[in-house]
Amino acid sequence: MENERYNVSPAVQQAKLRYGIVGNAPALSEAVERALRVAPIDLSVLVTGESGTGKEFFPQIIHGAGSRKHSKYIAVNCGAIPEGTIDSELFGHEKGAFTGAVDSRKGYFEEADGGTIFLDEVAELPLTTQARLLRVLETGEFLKVGSSKVQKTNIRIVAATNVDLVRAVAEGRFREDLYYRLSTIQIHVPPLRDRGSDIRLLARRFASSFAERYSMPPISFSEEADSLMRHYRWPGNVRQLKNVVEQMGLFEAGREIDGETLKKYLPAAAEAYMPATARGEHSYDRERDMLLGMIFNLQSRIDSLQQQLEARGSHVAADTSAHILHDVKAEPVEPEASFPTSLVVSSRRDEVVGYAEVVPEAPSTLRDNEREMIRAALERNDGHRKAAAAELNISERTLYRKIKEYGIE
Repeated sequence: MENERYNVSPAVQQAKLRYGIVGNAPALSEAVERALRVAPIDLSVLVTGESGTGKEFFPQIIHGAGSRKHSKYIAVNCGAIPEGTIDSELFGHEKGAFTGAVDSRKGYFEEADGGTIFLDEVAELPLTTQARLLRVLETGEFLKVGSSKVQKTNIRIVAATNVDLVRAVAEGRFREDLYYRLSTIQIHVPPLRDRGSDIRLLARRFASSFAERYSMPPISFSEEADSLMRHYRWPGNVRQLKNVVEQMGLFEAGREIDGETLKKYLPAAAEAYMPATARGEHSYDRERDMLLGMIFNLQSRIDSLQQQLEARGSHVAADTSAHILHDVKAEPVEPEASFPTSLVVSSRRDEVVGYAEVVPEAPSTLRDNEREMIRAALERNDGHRKAAAAELNISERTLYRKIKEYGIE
């Protein structure tokens, strides 16, 4: 499995245990390792990633493994504070600075002096507040709202965002100089859909924790449900998975969750997703696998049609093959993978039933690709043939036949 090929250090494993981070995906382990390496060095860090991926764990790792671990750690959700009060919350205010300011108040930057501030959703800061934050980063100085007295603070700032800050800078919504100050070191947290078998581990952890917390019989997951969870896009990432599992833990307590049951708890507009490579690079192997999967699916449908025709005593009309180019427009794969076909008609005149393959055995190169693709799918699904067939989008029967044909162990 891809998660097992990454050599995880004891320090990374210990950090995962300490902060409750579940998963072995290489990109996740690399993010934890990066946080540990930068922790002793007093640099600003920008944590990026989609909403719900668990970005909040990384400033905790950085603070806990750094020299400021015995000082204050304050987490601030910049998107949850109204624009009119954000400066007061961060930098404090003097008595009478604005309506309602009946007393002087310390801000987070003063309270966290000597420690760490985590600015979550930093892209939501107003431009005026961004200018104040830049001054803190550059000089360690700030002004309370309503005061002209410069104050000093010694803090480390870790920021996080799910927004593309480069685009935000280009659109004038985020200061370019602040972006470069904040992103001295960047840590990217991978989306759940690219974490492979971590999805299964997390689902089981959430199910077990929910059952234990509320003294209910735990749910379990079938191979079909495992495959569906792995290929679902999870737009809400880990947060969404936890929500779905806890709903099922309540309403399906003690049951084994199959694919149909799981679908009831996923949005109706859910999209299937083929996991990306570990680092998200363009992968021609993955494109090849997708094309071959389409071919497998076509072959399976052809097999089914041929069986139906044999049962009905139908025949293949070879002289109608010229209609295919008119009726079927398929993307080219490779010359060696192109399958001439002919239209299949029933004994009733002009009734089109489907298309049947009329060429000899596929070239050896394609056969090799098919063999490797099947072998890889079985490996990714821990040898479960049903789940592998679902991933390849072919029937179990076709998969069994291919396994026997290629002699796959």
